Amino acid sequence: MTSTSAPTAPATPPPADPRPQLAPLVGKVVVVKFGGHAMVDEALQRSFARDVVTLLRAGVHPVVVHGGGPRISSLLTRLDLEVRFTAGLRVTTPEVLDVVRMVLAGQVQREIVGLINAHGPLAVGLTGEDAHTLTAVRRPAWVDGDPVDIGLVGDVVRVDPETILALLSRRRVPVVSPLARGAGGEVYNVNADLAAAALAGALGAERLIVLTDVAGLHADWPAGGEVIERLTAAELDALLPGLTGGMVPKMEGCLRAVRAGVRAARVIDGRVPGALLREGFHDRGAGTTVFPDRADERTQDADRPGGPHRSQGPAEHP
Repeated sequence: MTSTSAPTAPATPPPADPRPQLAPLVGKVVVVKFGGHAMVDEALQRSFARDVVTLLRAGVHPVVVHGGGPRISSLLTRLDLEVRFTAGLRVTTPEVLDVVRMVLAGQVQREIVGLINAHGPLAVGLTGEDAHTLTAVRRPAWVDGDPVDIGLVGDVVRVDPETILALLSRRRVPVVSPLARGAGGEVYNVNADLAAAALAGALGAERLIVLTDVAGLHADWPAGGEVIERLTAAELDALLPGLTGGMVPKMEGCLRAVRAGVRAARVIDGRVPGALLREGFHDRGAGTTVFPDRADERTQDADRPGGPHRSQGPAEHP
């Protein structure tokens, strides 16, 4: 486990040619969770869309999973509905779920699709409900080792990747809202970090990139201090019980992703323009990167000869 000093404020390094760092990812799937302040800043939204298009045109297969927490909270407040979080997860009543669906699928997703499609007919929006892409069961939050009911919040238990793979084969960018269906047809609000992790594992993604409002995981979380640069899955597992707030699902998602076969999961500061290309694909640098334990990685290679993690991604549509 190694650390770097946390910057006092996001800095914007000079532009660099992204092609050399993207070369090993050509033909591979990269899942990007888009969230935090970047989602409410128009300049950062446009920068993110350009980065996604650059990935696509470089031969990478990007999949975007978006959040929308600030927008949801704002509308709930306007409607005089309670805004409440427990262990970093939104308490979701049926009334809150209606707002979540409206904001995620009806507003945020459409805006992201529109920004990407300003560069051409490239992005397609969907939710985890569509084609049963994400199936979930109701989950509690855990506080001091005890389960706490938080309503219609789901934990993904099954991913059907066929619709997303079909879009990737046509060189499209899926933009996924983190909603899921239950086995009985009920709908669940799924934390976007955890939805992105589930998709990354099911798609055999090479990387999971989480854009957020902090520089990475601080060694003395939540007090601050140095940013941990690299973690193994086992090291992160040991740290998770001491985390609080929104960092819990982010790091839980990273852990789940690498244990599902993703080669690396990285948390970076989305407040920096161009962060996805500048920091998302370096093994060292700003942010926190989680790697599989070496024994896990060897097991994945043995279990998946020629499988998705070593493949060249979805077959191209003729």
